[in-house]
Amino acid sequence: MAIDPNIVGNTAGPVEFTWTSRDTMLYALGVGAGQADPYSELQYTTENSEGVQQVALPVYAVVLIQNAPARPDLGPIDRTKVVHAEQAFELHRPLPVAGSVRITSRVTDVLDKGSGALITIASQAVDRDSGAALVTSTSSIFVRGAGGFGGPRGASSSEPMPTGAPDFEASVPIRPDQALLYRLSGDRNPLHSDPTFAARGGFSKPILHGMCTYGVTGRILLNACCDGRPERLRSMSARFTKPVLPGDTLTVQAWRTADAIRFRTLGAGGDTVLDQGVLRLNAA
Repeated sequence: MAIDPNIVGNTAGPVEFTWTSRDTMLYALGVGAGQADPYSELQYTTENSEGVQQVALPVYAVVLIQNAPARPDLGPIDRTKVVHAEQAFELHRPLPVAGSVRITSRVTDVLDKGSGALITIASQAVDRDSGAALVTSTSSIFVRGAGGFGGPRGASSSEPMPTGAPDFEASVPIRPDQALLYRLSGDRNPLHSDPTFAARGGFSKPILHGMCTYGVTGRILLNACCDGRPERLRSMSARFTKPVLPGDTLTVQAWRTADAIRFRTLGAGGDTVLDQGVLRLNAA
């Protein structure tokens, strides 16, 4: 079924969303914090460890927007054919471990990619009480089989990745039950938990949430490139290129450039699963 291009301009919000310190701890566990060493990342996973102050992983900013109780109407879409295509966010101040925001979202683009449709949604979250901007987010989904409606294809925005050996590389295993844990942070799409539903989408078994791959990558880069200081991370963007299966191993590669950190994440067999990654930092 082709997508209706007239959904551009559809909005949702402002709607409120509140999260607690328990939510940020659960999210941290969902993206692998403490998996290799339970005591190495207590600042993300506990609130009462002596000498340790709890902090929120910056990537949770995207999750709170995804958990907004209202989203722009996209029309009739086969959810078995939907995959996360691109994700970017920028933090305007450090993300608190708990808080309340008002979220507004708008469909900004629908592109005809032939084999499917690419839908882009821009969102902003502001502090519920002060109105101060907290995070802006741009998210794109690809709906397989929804192309062919005659809309614009869009220009390619790809930039060559750096060549040569990465400045940083780390490999982490993904637990076989990682998707079941991550879904407790709000994304209950059965594509990530129900074998029958995943089969209808053409997958051999439930796949890992793209945002779990994104979160694992963001956590690794935060610890490696920001000295584990969440306030250093200003923005992150990446393109999802291939599904990840629970039980796979992810390898994050990063290159330092003049104004950013470029990165990509490899999955099983060395295939790229996150590409065109850009991480920007605040001043130390």
